[in-house]
Amino acid sequence: MSKMTKSQMIATLSEKTGLSKKDTAGFMDALADLAYVEVKKNGECIVPGFGKLVKVKRKAREGRNPATGATIKIPAKTVVKFRLAKAVKDAVL
Repeated sequence: MSKMTKSQMIATLSEKTGLSKKDTAGFMDALADLAYVEVKKNGECIVPGFGKLVKVKRKAREGRNPATGATIKIPAKTVVKFRLAKAVKDAVL
């Protein structure tokens, strides 16, 4: 079974909602842009029914270079994680 592409997702959502493919694509792009801005500004963005994007700070740590086995220092950095909503976990798992 292959993964659904963005264009397939847009076509499916367009059929289910009655919106044009152009409107559906515009909505998806606007939702993504809104999520990026909210995470950057507030540290998180809740997407109802799916979960939330959360900005998390990782501490500096030691790692290992797999090629040489040498210990290296990995600097602290900020990453974005997605936490699934309980409803999604219950429906899928």
